[in-house]
Amino acid sequence: MRKPELAAAIAEKAELSKDKANEVLNAMLDEITGAVAKGDSVSLIGFGTFSVRERSARKGKNPQTGEPMDIPASKTVGFKVGKKLKDAVDC
Repeated sequence: MRKPELAAAIAEKAELSKDKANEVLNAMLDEITGAVAKGDSVSLIGFGTFSVRERSARKGKNPQTGEPMDIPASKTVGFKVGKKLKDAVDC
């Protein structure tokens, strides 16, 4: 499912126009993005938690040449699935 399809499904379930549902979806995604960018975690009970994770520096290998290389430390976004979503997928 892509974003326009998700917005259409939200519009149908919440009895909103597709434009209004798209605005709501964009606002939600903007807030999640802003919170995670500040380093906060966002917990949606039953669905999951978005958070920033630290990746430490490590040694790697250039796949083209096979030469060793240093991979610097970085931050990435992590998602920990909630129980309700996990149970729905396990059905």
